[in-house]
Amino acid sequence: MIETVNVTKIIALTSDKAWQAIAQIGGLERWFPVITDCQVTGCGVGATRLMTLTSGEEIIDRIESIDHQTKRFQYNRIKSPFPVNRYLGTVDICKISPDSSEISWTVEIDVDQEQRDELVGFIKQALADGIDGLERDLLSSTTALQI
Repeated sequence: MIETVNVTKIIALTSDKAWQAIAQIGGLERWFPVITDCQVTGCGVGATRLMTLTSGEEIIDRIESIDHQTKRFQYNRIKSPFPVNRYLGTVDICKISPDSSEISWTVEIDVDQEQRDELVGFIKQALADGIDGLERDLLSSTTALQI
């Protein structure tokens, strides 16, 4: 059964700064507490990123699209320890004001009904943690540059 999980947050970063971080493909180990390492192979569409989870399990994403005009990024999870048949992630960034933006991180998964609730809850929390981590990481690097 196809499920859509979405977390949308307003962050205290310009849309350009947030987009620059997302479009670089890597760095997820700094944003997501559940990820300990993120290695990128290639660049742009078709690149892959290998992520190691705190459990030691691995995830591999293939980058499907990077649209600089609309600030939309999509990836397909091609290897996952999660019980899913399909996992497509989309990150959209919108300007809210000169100093803030909205990040909408959506994941479409094909998951068995039995594991749906647990997995949806886990993904929702991971996405929220990742957006918060992105904001913290970029705000701390901005502050460090100003000192």
